[in-house]
Amino acid sequence: MPTLVTIALIGVLVVALVAAGLWYSRTRTLAHRVGSFRCALGRSTTGPWSGGLAQYGAEHLYWWRHWSLAPRPGRRWKRRGLTVVERTDAGSGMVAVTCRAVGSPEFYLMMTREAYAGLTSWIEATPSRIDSVI
Repeated sequence: MPTLVTIALIGVLVVALVAAGLWYSRTRTLAHRVGSFRCALGRSTTGPWSGGLAQYGAEHLYWWRHWSLAPRPGRRWKRRGLTVVERTDAGSGMVAVTCRAVGSPEFYLMMTREAYAGLTSWIEATPSRIDSVI
């Protein structure tokens, strides 16, 4: 007959396995979305960095923390008004990017050079907005 300790250990193991499965499913789903790329978010161009995934949307740049089960992005910046202030070569094919968005303080992203090229192209391709037609 199982003891209370054994039942508790089995319960903890089941919860851990379910959490690991949910995390794996979330990470795999985010990584396979169109326009997603690995991107770390930092407090400065020297870090500390929080690993994650970013995705280009039609109107926003979304960022999800890597080690999380949250279904929604941890950060979101409007495409219109998003600018790259500075790019710093961080070595090993990585760049640290200082960005500014309307309504938020400067933020820092670490990504590959290829992802940086994609980010700047996405920002520059922002469609012009016509609020009224005369």
